[in-house]
Amino acid sequence: MTAAGTRTDGALAGGGLLDRERIVARPGFNRWLVPPAALAIHLCIGMAYGFSVFWLPLSKSLGITASTACPDLTLASALFTTTCDWRVADLGWIYTLFFVLLGSSAAIWGGWLERAGPRKAGVVSACCWCGGIILAAIGVITHQLWMMWLGAGVIGGIGLGLGYISPVSTLIKWFPDRRGMATGMAIMGFGGGAMIGAPLANLLMNTFKTDTSVGVWQTFIVMVVIYFVFMMGGAFGYRIPPAGWRPEGWTPPAAKSTMITTKHVHLRNAHRTKQFWLIWAVLCLNVSAGIGVLGMASPMLQEIFAGSLIGLPDVGFAQLDAGQKASIATIAAGFAGLLSLFNIGGRFFWASLSDKIGRKNTYYCFFVLGIVLYALAPTFAGMGNKALFVLSFGIILSMYGGGFATIPAYLADIFGTQFVGAIHGRLLTAWATAGIVGPVVVNYIREAQIAAGVAPGPTLYTGTMYILAGMLALGLIANALIKPLSDKWFMSDDEVAALQAKSAAVNAGPTGSFGIGTGGLDAKAMLAWAVVGIPLLWGVWVTLRATFALFG
Repeated sequence: MTAAGTRTDGALAGGGLLDRERIVARPGFNRWLVPPAALAIHLCIGMAYGFSVFWLPLSKSLGITASTACPDLTLASALFTTTCDWRVADLGWIYTLFFVLLGSSAAIWGGWLERAGPRKAGVVSACCWCGGIILAAIGVITHQLWMMWLGAGVIGGIGLGLGYISPVSTLIKWFPDRRGMATGMAIMGFGGGAMIGAPLANLLMNTFKTDTSVGVWQTFIVMVVIYFVFMMGGAFGYRIPPAGWRPEGWTPPAAKSTMITTKHVHLRNAHRTKQFWLIWAVLCLNVSAGIGVLGMASPMLQEIFAGSLIGLPDVGFAQLDAGQKASIATIAAGFAGLLSLFNIGGRFFWASLSDKIGRKNTYYCFFVLGIVLYALAPTFAGMGNKALFVLSFGIILSMYGGGFATIPAYLADIFGTQFVGAIHGRLLTAWATAGIVGPVVVNYIREAQIAAGVAPGPTLYTGTMYILAGMLALGLIANALIKPLSDKWFMSDDEVAALQAKSAAVNAGPTGSFGIGTGGLDAKAMLAWAVVGIPLLWGVWVTLRATFALFG
């Protein structure tokens, strides 16, 4: 190939261990090894969705059996107190920090990722995510909330952002024939991380719990070890295709959709186009509507259906005793787990479907179906029809997850693949915004309704559902306005060639497969898929078992 030589693990020799040049694939490498590498990282950082499993135990980290409450505790004093237990609301800011830092770090370092390559980004992500959780564990031991915010929320959030976008452009380049499916496979893992991590965390906390400890910091340490091994394995499993590579036997279709470009927009120009901001609005509105419901799924089900969840259809939420409320809380937890399954499945299903019907049409489905389902949700609640209500929100959450998985391919269609990872990183500021807007809209409307004298029940969330439907209507308009870019925004062939010079140097020649990417699901690929697939199947089994026990 070149003077740099080759190695037996499918990568070119030469360059530092983490350098981009080091991971250019050579003949014999199987492209189906890349998605499980991405999944190994996404399944670990996806635990961000499940961190709420720690809130109640941490709210009793001093009292152990009951919270050591301080009536005069404020958010500022909670950051430094060593004598008062934290409130769930104080801990919940870690969840907000996760997604604000995820979007911000992806935007700030997305361009660096394109230059450094996915392996270096994956290693940094593993160090930040795992190192942040270790710092949070120290915060638990010393009872310092600020240390937990800094560790898990800020440093861990940076790891989330880099880990989330690390495989995006790589997978799109390996699967130009199946862009949506490829990114859907990886981003599906982020939705599934909590499904594995939450029950694992519960199991570990119960194991480590003693008369003097709630078992959280020990759980953090064990999970860090597991996550670091998986994330480093994923990072070192990444490979990138050489310049001019394309799948064996595949050529770009002659009659391409006008919504799919074969050219490339430079990172410095992407945000100057109206298409970028329209797609930003599309993602933000879709995510805002979904994440608000996801954060309130458990109390919403309890307050709407109340006694009917335990065979007492005439008993409202306020009339339930403590034991009955505990029973319906368990049922609501099953509902939240079921929504997670829809979230995961939607990421793969909708992203794969977008390869057939197009990205714009897929988002039309999200918005039209979402508007209808949100508008009908109050009716289903008023009817007391749990099955239709749960199914409606399952479909809504599938489209929430599908939106994340489809957006990288949408960006590649509009802006090309050269900078898609960095552009995607900048677009994730929409997620950071939605992570604040969605929960605020849902939570504050609920509080306003209660203040106005509305009792817990179906009517408590009626206004919220209509407002969320209105947000999706705005997203529908934004999606309709997205058009192909004019030629002035695209890079010249010489500019693209200059950017690809390093890759071209290690594999000059005509376009083709070069014997790279072939093999399909051979033994090595199946083993790699088993490493990530077995934990994922375990998470699905645990969730389904709980769901069938509660709703069956």
